[in-house]
Amino acid sequence: MALHCNTVAGRLGKFLAAIAFLLPAFAAQAQVAAGPGAWSSNQTWAADTVNGGNLTGYFYWPATQPTLAGKRALVLVLHGCTQTAAGDVIDKTANNGFNWKAVGDQYGAVILAPNATGNVYSNHCWDYASTNHNRTSGHDAILLDLISRFVTNPQYAIDPNQVYVTGLSSGGGETMALGCMAPDIFAGVGINAGPPPGTTTLQIGYVPSGYTAATATNNCRSLAGANTAKFATQIASVVWGTSDYTVAQAYGPMDAAAMRGVYGGTFTQGSAVTVATGGSNIPYTDSNGKLRTTEITVTGMAHAWPAGSGGQNSNYVDSTKVNYPSFLMNFWFTNNLRVSTVAAPVMTSCNTTVSGSTATVSGAATDSAGSISSYRVQLSGPTAVNDTPAGSGASFSKGYALSNGTYTGTVTASDSGTGLTSAACSIPQFLVGPPPAILPPTGLAAGTTTASTVPLTWNAVSGATGYNIYRNGVKVTATPLTATSYTSTGLAASTTYSFQASSVGSGSVESALSGTVSATTKAAFTCTTTNASNYAHVQAGRAHDSGGYALANGSNQNMGLDNLFYTATLAQTSAGYYIIGSCP
Repeated sequence: MALHCNTVAGRLGKFLAAIAFLLPAFAAQAQVAAGPGAWSSNQTWAADTVNGGNLTGYFYWPATQPTLAGKRALVLVLHGCTQTAAGDVIDKTANNGFNWKAVGDQYGAVILAPNATGNVYSNHCWDYASTNHNRTSGHDAILLDLISRFVTNPQYAIDPNQVYVTGLSSGGGETMALGCMAPDIFAGVGINAGPPPGTTTLQIGYVPSGYTAATATNNCRSLAGANTAKFATQIASVVWGTSDYTVAQAYGPMDAAAMRGVYGGTFTQGSAVTVATGGSNIPYTDSNGKLRTTEITVTGMAHAWPAGSGGQNSNYVDSTKVNYPSFLMNFWFTNNLRVSTVAAPVMTSCNTTVSGSTATVSGAATDSAGSISSYRVQLSGPTAVNDTPAGSGASFSKGYALSNGTYTGTVTASDSGTGLTSAACSIPQFLVGPPPAILPPTGLAAGTTTASTVPLTWNAVSGATGYNIYRNGVKVTATPLTATSYTSTGLAASTTYSFQASSVGSGSVESALSGTVSATTKAAFTCTTTNASNYAHVQAGRAHDSGGYALANGSNQNMGLDNLFYTATLAQTSAGYYIIGSCP
């Protein structure tokens, strides 16, 4: 994605201005757009003028609806040193990486997985030990710019009060730095084996003399500047393994104590709770009884991201320990101090009865926060209906005069007191007037796409002599198809298309259109993997020599000595961009 005339600082200013003029907390919520339910192709975001290159990475946009306040949460996930987003964080064929997709689906949250720019500390690290953390340059700035891109883009429906950050090792240290520097942006943090602000890379394995939780608190508070008041509504989780000999285990409880220090007030330590697969969690509540920090000690875990069952089990990711994404999302969503936890109304039923040209739509809903102020009826068909209010109270029933044809629709319920709206109740397809000469196909489905094609199948219709296909509302079949399958070709890469089908009977009579199915084409670039000596990689242009070491082009990951005796597997994930490991 080109930057055009937008600077990182300008985009961040727009983001903060958007937060300042938010609608009231209980603004009316509608159904948000469903995403593709798959990790994106490799993206290119802001330029890093300090470390070099552009921020790249992936995002997961779920097809499910959000579960809190009608808007989506946004989670920034930062890999550790020697790791990459493609190789370790996102889902792959063999495993689920850091294991974020499942909880993204469960909570309807968007997940961001960027790659560290440059080659900080010669190991593809995040610059957690920077002595110049700020919002306008370096890793801090490009990550805040990435958050801004998603929060200010209405298609993702991100709630600025549900933005979180987490990471491992250097990503854990950067997580703490971001949480300290931008408490106005991050409602919650999840620090995994992260050294606190003010420590150096040489001090990663031990706590320097004189450095205490109070030191970390002061360093954290100084990063926040004028935004310290926002610490009052931030929460933090910290996790580390008892067999971690890379990052000093003492940094774990110190990080949590430092966050409580900046949150202020008095805290009560709760009883340790056993963690599944081994370990314990110690909760701390503030003087208002709100859970503010948790400290998870994972028994027997080395320096790793605890992904839980199904996650990756290599390269500093451990699938045999606690599912930290699941724990963290539950902690954030249950204890978020910036979002109302009042439940939205729930539609319990909706249906339609037809008499002549009148269709009577009825429905019922419950509302734990009060009473249903209004129902909204939307019908698609020959006569479109968008009726608010169609009724109120525990239930309603309303008739509509409709033209002959096939209809579908939805009903939602709203509470004006909270401003919340229920999920939509789908009205089963119904017919007004005499049946058409032939019915539309059912079961229209899209198969596995390529960068330029979408395969479609559907069920046969009794009496049909052929079928027509419509793409984005336009018929694309010159003559009716005799088969019950079709491949739409010549499509643009990374683009979402909608398809419908119709049946054609004797006399060329055409049915109404079927229901719609959407499909997204894949990215034009196809990832390839090459295993060769480091010398061969350099000679072939997949890597370059730096001080006798081979560095992968694009990611700058250190592959070892540039000679015939060191070998590496490189995956080309985009033009000119290589990472160590296999294709995602």
